[in-house]
Amino acid sequence: MKHKTFFWFFLPTALAMLLFIAFPIVSVVVQSVFTPHEAVFKSVENSGPFGTTTETIIDQEAMAILKDERPLGQFAGLSIYLDRGHLAVSEVGDAWRSNETMSGFLSELRNLPFYRAMAFTLTYTFTVTPLLIILGFAIAVGVNSLHRHLKGLVIFFSLLPMIVTPLIGSLILFWMIDSRGILGTFLQYLANDPDLSLKASTGLTWIMLIVYGIWSSAPFAFVVFYAGLQTLPKDTLESAMIDGATRWQQIRYVVIPHLMPLVTFVALIQLMDNFRVFEPIVGFKAEAHATSLSWIIFNDLGGETQLLSSAAATSVLTIICVSILLAPVLVRTWRDFTAKT
Repeated sequence: MKHKTFFWFFLPTALAMLLFIAFPIVSVVVQSVFTPHEAVFKSVENSGPFGTTTETIIDQEAMAILKDERPLGQFAGLSIYLDRGHLAVSEVGDAWRSNETMSGFLSELRNLPFYRAMAFTLTYTFTVTPLLIILGFAIAVGVNSLHRHLKGLVIFFSLLPMIVTPLIGSLILFWMIDSRGILGTFLQYLANDPDLSLKASTGLTWIMLIVYGIWSSAPFAFVVFYAGLQTLPKDTLESAMIDGATRWQQIRYVVIPHLMPLVTFVALIQLMDNFRVFEPIVGFKAEAHATSLSWIIFNDLGGETQLLSSAAATSVLTIICVSILLAPVLVRTWRDFTAKT
């Protein structure tokens, strides 16, 4: 393809990427290093039948002048990134110096909002992603071996979690694990403990969120792997069967190598998706036991006082974390591509 032809072919995509990806990221980065102007107060005397009173109010004219002069706010630099709500550099240093053991240091880190959210986010991501890939692959292999009259029905039920809205699905499971719900009552019966509550335990709450994450995302992996199985060379599989390969050996040496590019694709998508876990936390009302980086952003933007700078800083840190998370997979993919070429 000629350079001129390629330029005009790629131009719409490049403009869309600049408009919807690059510019928003730049605006978030800029917002993260500016804080709102501090309120300017003035004293006003009010005369009444019982005398004169002095009231302190916000000087709207002074605030308007400040906003006109510096519309972005006050320049704060990296101070927002280093405060207690984010990287908490000072608090982390104090915790490191005051604790002789690693367990004590990690225990203090859990009291810091960013690191507490990071702990759950990483646990959720690195637990849900491999398990949903394994489950989706197992379902795809199982469905692919069924009789053609049964495949349609099984595929329909396998895709149900994708049909349910994530927030609605988490709410349904939340009601089911309630002490009055079917799962909550059943677990109380098994444990012989009528006071057992999944919502009161941090560990059990994390487990339920992880279980929901696997249940809701496994159908995506199933669809991708099932489509990949339809392109599996039958000659190679028949040759393995003739050579006496067992079912497991066929899957290990024929099916899995054929689907490895799709495994990489699913891993990339799910790593990004699971790292921004949000809906299950809101649906389970699990803020007391589990928070994520996305939940921190939502919390900063909610309420009467919207902490835009804090939310922007957390967004930038999230982008950096996702880039670091995806780097090994992208490097491996690039190496495989260059090796083939």
